[in-house]
Amino acid sequence: MNLLATLRIAMNALRVNKLRSSLTMLGIIIGVAAVITMIAVGAGAQSRVEEQIKSLGSNLMIIIPGSTTASGVRLGAGANQNLTEDDALAIQKEVPEVQVAAPSTRGTGQVIAGNTNWSTQIYGVTPDYFEAREWPLLEGRMFEQAELNSSYKVAIVGQTVAKQLFGDMSPMDQTIRIKKVPFIIIGVLDRKGQSMMGQDQDDVVMVPLSTARNRLFGNAQGKLRRVSSIQVKVLQGASMQVAEDKIRDLMRQRQRTQQGQDDAFTIRNLTEILQAQETSSRVMTLLLAAVASVSLLVGGIGIMNIMLVSVTERTREIGLRMAVGARGRDILMQFLVEAVTLSLMGGLLGIALGVSASYAIGELAGWVTRLSPESIVLAVGFSAGIGIFFGFYPAHKASKLLPIQALRYE
Repeated sequence: MNLLATLRIAMNALRVNKLRSSLTMLGIIIGVAAVITMIAVGAGAQSRVEEQIKSLGSNLMIIIPGSTTASGVRLGAGANQNLTEDDALAIQKEVPEVQVAAPSTRGTGQVIAGNTNWSTQIYGVTPDYFEAREWPLLEGRMFEQAELNSSYKVAIVGQTVAKQLFGDMSPMDQTIRIKKVPFIIIGVLDRKGQSMMGQDQDDVVMVPLSTARNRLFGNAQGKLRRVSSIQVKVLQGASMQVAEDKIRDLMRQRQRTQQGQDDAFTIRNLTEILQAQETSSRVMTLLLAAVASVSLLVGGIGIMNIMLVSVTERTREIGLRMAVGARGRDILMQFLVEAVTLSLMGGLLGIALGVSASYAIGELAGWVTRLSPESIVLAVGFSAGIGIFFGFYPAHKASKLLPIQALRYE
């Protein structure tokens, strides 16, 4: 008996019991749909983490001041303003793994443009800051060295600030007032989106570091060139851990920290934090897929159950086929094709349901989902494998029946 004839017989047998075949496929349909949907949701979560990593900048570390104690009260990190621009220069010069070390200071303030105002974050930075954060301009230009040296009143704005102050108009060359100080907008930052903490990174105004310190924040220690943080970008391919250890040793030397004393600064390795989140997201995706795969296992058991019932019901038919010349392998192939057909048909319907569910979750729940061809191929292959695995035993049992016993079966 050729494969085409076997397939035709198997399809006729399934068509005779439409309701039973549909109920048998239901487990496979639900299982495949669940696997595809869960993988799509998990992959969407991973892509969200990857976007956050990209928005922060790759190989990035941030050095912030440590805590301090006043009258027996221990204040939080950042309370001890002991970082300077010279620290950033020393890190960039003496640590070979560092691509750039960008000092910055920050504060908040009301920004006014005409009759409109907006409260936002104000950063004092150097052009190295944009390189460290991998943050290009949408239009305009960066700060020039003369503007940094002479505390020029120029600003680069994020897209949220530009939208709030100017609407659809271009903010280029417009004048804004920050704490009653007029600034000319020379550039607009490209969109960054939300940070890993949910903060809008585009809600920001960048001004030259010296301008922020001397004209906006009123730093009484301006001559010491204090800064709020140092953004450190490590060279591609260099070890983040090695760079961190060298930076820590250098900073302890510069701050004359004695052996056994706590660091007067904190180094935050953002890349490692986000990579840990990405790993957790990947594990969660695998866990969701594993849970969804239980449905496929249940569906496979259902196929085996129904095929055993079918063998029992069709024992006389099997005996008759054998009596007219059918061999055991023909019977084996017939029932195996039936099982695989049930699995594949359920798998195809499951794909349609899973793709629809993924899009529905993305639209209705607002979750990020990402369908991958690999998950669809995996789900179909797995469903076919289930048909072969769970269909083999009933098919093998049918092929081993003796014709005389099968014909006598009541």
